[in-house]
Amino acid sequence: MMLMLGLPAIAYAGPTPQLIYFDNDFLGPGETSLQSLVPLIRRKDVRVVGLGVVTGDGWLKEEAAHLLRFLEIAGRTDIPVVLGAEMPLMRTPAEMHAWETQYGALPWLGAWNDPAPGLPSHPNDPGLIPPLPEGAPTIHAAREDAIAFLIRQVRAHPGAITIVAAGPLTNIALAVRIAPDLPSLARAIVIEGGNVDDEVTQATAGADDTTDFNLLFDPEAAHIVFTAPWKHITVIGDAATRVRFTPAILARITSAGTPVAAYLKHYAQTDWPFWDEISVAVAIDPTLITASLNVVMDVDTMPGMHYGRARIWSRHDAPHTGAQPVRLVQKVDGDRFVRAFVAAARAGN
Repeated sequence: MMLMLGLPAIAYAGPTPQLIYFDNDFLGPGETSLQSLVPLIRRKDVRVVGLGVVTGDGWLKEEAAHLLRFLEIAGRTDIPVVLGAEMPLMRTPAEMHAWETQYGALPWLGAWNDPAPGLPSHPNDPGLIPPLPEGAPTIHAAREDAIAFLIRQVRAHPGAITIVAAGPLTNIALAVRIAPDLPSLARAIVIEGGNVDDEVTQATAGADDTTDFNLLFDPEAAHIVFTAPWKHITVIGDAATRVRFTPAILARITSAGTPVAAYLKHYAQTDWPFWDEISVAVAIDPTLITASLNVVMDVDTMPGMHYGRARIWSRHDAPHTGAQPVRLVQKVDGDRFVRAFVAAARAGN
């Protein structure tokens, strides 16, 4: 991948804000990926140094178009958008389908979903950007790619940037391989994914809620990230599935009539968990965590039915092959999260 320079390292005046770099598969309109920006864009004590895009729930370029349009609507075109990996490190659509044939169908394949009613996927055309329901953006992503941008920003602000990764970990893994000093220079990393002990829930309640798509889509990238020497790793796990975006919450937001509220009125998907939204909120305010475990976590990259699944051990029992200690979130203060989310979504530009 060519590393293009183009954006200067960002400097800030006044009181030191909390710096966040947010990497995600920004499928839209609405949905958890774009709604996760709501906790970020109105916080005066947070500065988003950049938004990295990675293929996952959708293809890279289509995701970027949805993200850029949302930033226009929200009045935050000042935030740099940088594009990263269009494919996982190793996994391919053909390999994914072969795995499903042998071990069982996955409920969600992201960019590789077959087209279906209400699901206008284009698995064989990664460059296609269909007409956007919310309108096409008039702004563009930066020329610099997400991997180079992330490395440069972290090196420019050592010990200050929290990386939030709510999509497949391809961009972060590439950055770690190119710049092995990156984990030691970042303040922390927060990862959406890492579901454990979810087999019964998959079979009896709903596989969509528990399938660990971000890890399954690019297991090798997840393994690279989980075995890098970060100062602090927080993994959201399945804690976010317990807090859902209900119609009542949406009604509290839309009564404000602000641009973001109007956007959510048209495009928010209710009755789904606040997956990515809670990941961002916890990165900003870890006191939202009310229960957690200190474990060692890695991702299975061996061929077989557990390929792409999270694995955890106690520190004593870990295999000592490079996997790092993580804080695995078990529960968050859902009421406090919802109050803050509603207030941010109701705020004007």
